[in-house]
Amino acid sequence: MSAASAPAEAVLQARDLYRFYRAGDEETLALRGVSLTVAGGEVLVVTGPSGSGKSTLLACLAGLDEPDGGSVRVRDTRLSHRPEPERAALRARHVGILYQSANLLEHLTVWRNIELVQRLARHRDAGRARALLDAVGLGRRGGARPSELSGGEAVRAGLAVALANNPDVLIADEPTGELDGGTEAAVLRLIRDQAAGGTAVVIASHSPAVAALADQVLQIKDGQLQP
Repeated sequence: MSAASAPAEAVLQARDLYRFYRAGDEETLALRGVSLTVAGGEVLVVTGPSGSGKSTLLACLAGLDEPDGGSVRVRDTRLSHRPEPERAALRARHVGILYQSANLLEHLTVWRNIELVQRLARHRDAGRARALLDAVGLGRRGGARPSELSGGEAVRAGLAVALANNPDVLIADEPTGELDGGTEAAVLRLIRDQAAGGTAVVIASHSPAVAALADQVLQIKDGQLQP
């Protein structure tokens, strides 16, 4: 960004997130005071070893899990510390979630998976659904069920589902972990294109190609961001 450019609007903000789990007398601190800000159009990549807190952090950012301390806001709307039905409604409207797998309901076609996500947000847009399938290279595969897709097709279909409502925030947890280099590059181009439209993107990944896409990279270890 040039010195004359106006700063981009903060779309996703997390402040002092803490998350702990208890099992009997044992307590695990999964997050220890994590704070971050992601602007519209920015891609943030979170790296760290297995068990470092990456997935817990993403779950809190997406409103799938509640932090024990701190808060998450999307465009100045508090996502955390609300009843689950309220969080679910906010997720449907504002947050797209992409996993390495399990983004698609097996009994529904790709098209119906997209349609379901739009219904949850009360925003039916068949034109966007068609455009998304074309963008991810699945324009002729909308009638296929997940079991009929290759691994690369399933990830691209999952991305179409995550972007069905043109979310303010895209959260992706190891989305390209099992893809070949060419398919990974195609998925990352689509994610970068979505960011260019103003979406704030957070990706947890070990992939050097994903890190190369980032505007900022944060490393987490033992539930804390590293300097």
